[in-house]
Amino acid sequence: MTNTTIGGPAAANENAVQRFIRALELDTRMLGMLVALVVIWVGFDIASGVMRPGSGGLFGGSFLTPRNLWILLVQTTVIAVMTTGMVLVIVLRQIDLSVGSMLSVVAVATGVLQVFELGPMLGVGHPVIWLAAVVFAIALGSAIGFVNGVLIAYGQIPSFIVTLGGLIAFSGTAFLIASGVTVAPMDKTFKLFGGNGPAASIGPIWSWVLGAAVCVMIVIMIVMSRRRRIHFKFATKPIWAEFLTGIVGCAAVLGITAVVNAYPYPPRVAERFALDNGIPIPPGVEDRAGTDICMAGEKVVSCLDGLSFATGYPIPVLITLAVAVTMTFIARRTRFGRYVFATGGNPEAAELAGVNTKWLTVKVFTLMGALVGISAIIASARLDAATTALGTLNELYVIAAAVIGGTSLAGGIGTIYGAIAGALLMQSLQSGMALLNVDSAYTNILVGGVLVLAVFVDQLYRRRVN
Repeated sequence: MTNTTIGGPAAANENAVQRFIRALELDTRMLGMLVALVVIWVGFDIASGVMRPGSGGLFGGSFLTPRNLWILLVQTTVIAVMTTGMVLVIVLRQIDLSVGSMLSVVAVATGVLQVFELGPMLGVGHPVIWLAAVVFAIALGSAIGFVNGVLIAYGQIPSFIVTLGGLIAFSGTAFLIASGVTVAPMDKTFKLFGGNGPAASIGPIWSWVLGAAVCVMIVIMIVMSRRRRIHFKFATKPIWAEFLTGIVGCAAVLGITAVVNAYPYPPRVAERFALDNGIPIPPGVEDRAGTDICMAGEKVVSCLDGLSFATGYPIPVLITLAVAVTMTFIARRTRFGRYVFATGGNPEAAELAGVNTKWLTVKVFTLMGALVGISAIIASARLDAATTALGTLNELYVIAAAVIGGTSLAGGIGTIYGAIAGALLMQSLQSGMALLNVDSAYTNILVGGVLVLAVFVDQLYRRRVN
């Protein structure tokens, strides 16, 4: 058997666009979603530009600005982390409706541990507090997920009923733990996981280093993938397709890095950070710090423009990227991941092949709980408080993001990167509507409509493939 190139004789009857897509091995559903995302971004930027001319965006609006895109990435993290776990849950032909309430109870319990237990015991700011809080949140989320999995797998209770009960019960549990009050403030170091303040980002230099490292990894992965295909005598991409994939991938990474580095923290935030950390304030700024605005010629500017801290990648975004890479590896490169997809595709065949589907279900829901714990850390750290309303409706947004990202409700099909893109699309819709001051009722209508459309498109795709 000789090595062949993708897009050869088998694609002789295809047009130029079809041959191009085949050569690059593009996921057409993912490509369509990215096109939709670009259209949404451009549309919101144009619309916000019409409402507020000269806002500084790419098309004159305020959506495609470094500030808004940086905030958008941070806002997406909570849903994105949980969505990576929901992919495996849905692929397994299950559902988890309790993730929003679970986030609330984990966040509140973790907040109570910090504020009312460890703080008075060890002293405010003790380095053990944030570490204990992180471990506790992930462990508690995993324990709750484990119980859900046991009830579903060994109790033979449908996942819809178990997690629906959890949705109701966990919200009440969170209220009891917090005694109906907001638990705040969080530990100073713990708050960094929410991206609050200049110390919660890695800065421009390390962001560029990270971007360059990711580009190198992209090239290495392309080379290794090609070598494996040649070794096993599988069809390979044309050389031009390999180069184009690397160039587009690196350009996307470096472009995102440039955007996050282009947003400096607001002057007041920068001033507070400088004062708290003993950083010298530039001459002339300290004399004017009591005034909000100053005149520079005929232009009104901030009196603290001389004090600036570039952001770079915020910690919650880095956490989300780490989770996405880890979950992709688990889903595609481990026996556990292969068993999940095999069971979701055909549960009876998986059992006959020797897969312990019950224990597999328990592990998937335990993993889902651990990811909820990570999201609870980010959400409470970003808010600097834990409330019973913290995870309200999150379960619906997580499921919607997974489905919009290409995860089939019929099971057996789904990707982590698609789910991340789906979460970004969902948050873009909410952020854009809020930017245009659209009533939240219309936002919910739009999000619901997009979800139904995504399922409809998935059904059409499955019919065409089958």
